[in-house]
Amino acid sequence: MGRCPTGADTNSPFGASGKKGLQTQIQTDIRQEIEALLGRQSIQGLDFEAVEMAARRQALRLAARALEQRLNADTSDHGGPQLPCACGASAQYHGRHGKTFESVLGPLLLDRAYYYCAQCQSGFCPRDRHLHLEMFSLTPGVLRMTASAAALVSFGESSDLLRELAGVEVSASQVERAAEALGAEIAVDEHNCVEPAGDVAPTIYLGMDGTGVPMRNSEVAGRAGKQPDGSAKTREAKVVTAWTAESRDDQGKPMRDPGSITYSAAIESAAARDANPDRSDFAERVLREAIRRSFTKAPRCVVLGDGSAWIWNTARELFPQAIQILDRYHVKETLHRTAQAIFGATSPEAKPWAMARCTELDDGKLSAIIHALRPHLTASHEVTKCATYIFRNRSRMRYPKFHSQGLCTSTGVLEAGCKIVIGTRLKRTGMHWTISGANAIIALRCSKLSGRFEDFWERRATQLAPAA
Repeated sequence: MGRCPTGADTNSPFGASGKKGLQTQIQTDIRQEIEALLGRQSIQGLDFEAVEMAARRQALRLAARALEQRLNADTSDHGGPQLPCACGASAQYHGRHGKTFESVLGPLLLDRAYYYCAQCQSGFCPRDRHLHLEMFSLTPGVLRMTASAAALVSFGESSDLLRELAGVEVSASQVERAAEALGAEIAVDEHNCVEPAGDVAPTIYLGMDGTGVPMRNSEVAGRAGKQPDGSAKTREAKVVTAWTAESRDDQGKPMRDPGSITYSAAIESAAARDANPDRSDFAERVLREAIRRSFTKAPRCVVLGDGSAWIWNTARELFPQAIQILDRYHVKETLHRTAQAIFGATSPEAKPWAMARCTELDDGKLSAIIHALRPHLTASHEVTKCATYIFRNRSRMRYPKFHSQGLCTSTGVLEAGCKIVIGTRLKRTGMHWTISGANAIIALRCSKLSGRFEDFWERRATQLAPAA
């Protein structure tokens, strides 16, 4: 039934002195390979790029072979004729099975003890668990590289980057499966890890916004949307952003503090039925992010958003003590859009009219804006919407007062948040997602952008570590 163990004496495949011997062997082999590559040719005529790339390939190949030999020489993963299976039965030893794994050094053909359980009809290799090799034939180092690439660019581009920059062969489909699986782990970790981190700033800002994500037809079947036929092509991803702005520019105005922004997002509902005592999924997400950022412990906590009702309903429910500010950027966008509806998109009158209203907005003269809108109320539905928008949010538009208190009223964080977290990765040409796939990549991306991936990776390694 295969080779029996030879009685290796440590839990590590290398042993106490094996690491030093392996290092010396690799160094000697690499030195010899470089000498063979350079030969006796003049350095002046050297194609340095070709040499350095060839040297890297050779160094990785030699290191891979040395590591492969060392791992395969150790058979301490044999735990006897049978081992307990996860199903509760006993798995029987079925010899040593070889499998190729993609590592940061290149392919590794590893020979591992294999146990098969007849009751649940599945098998496992103890060494795969010990070395964390159970995901998609990728070593932990390559899995980490894959996640980093997939958080930034498409699966196909990730595959190309891994090949070009690291010399690692991971197909686009492997990238997709690995990134989405790891993203799903991060999403679970986000639910479980809600400990406050860092000092409490004097003022903490929390913003909410939403943007559509293009979906596969099966994910929007039967849903109402904005298409001409009333159908939907997207599902809304909702983003909660937290940041601080204790820095000041040359004019003494608050500026977002570098590195202070964190994100959490998902395609999930912000609505909860009145009869349901539970919060909505997104409200729970907002609360978790607020706890992590110690939002309610700050002397001043501020919620920014556009005019969407779900944002302010969530803010009232979770943070009744918070100062509510309607993002001034969104208001000015509305005023410019209204001007185009009144005068026409190409009319020379539209821009001066909108600029005058924006000045009134900055000065806190909301009644002047309403007065300017009144003659046009019957001209366009957009005008009525604008007037209603201002009236309903007037308490959130006291910008002179907010500025006197040193508060941000328009930072660009909200607008950029949807683009950075969602748009640049999930809304590219030709992309169509499942909800689970989109949420996995969103979770992965939020973790990377918020500087939380390292902490997640450490927790994951601890959870995967075999029991002593």
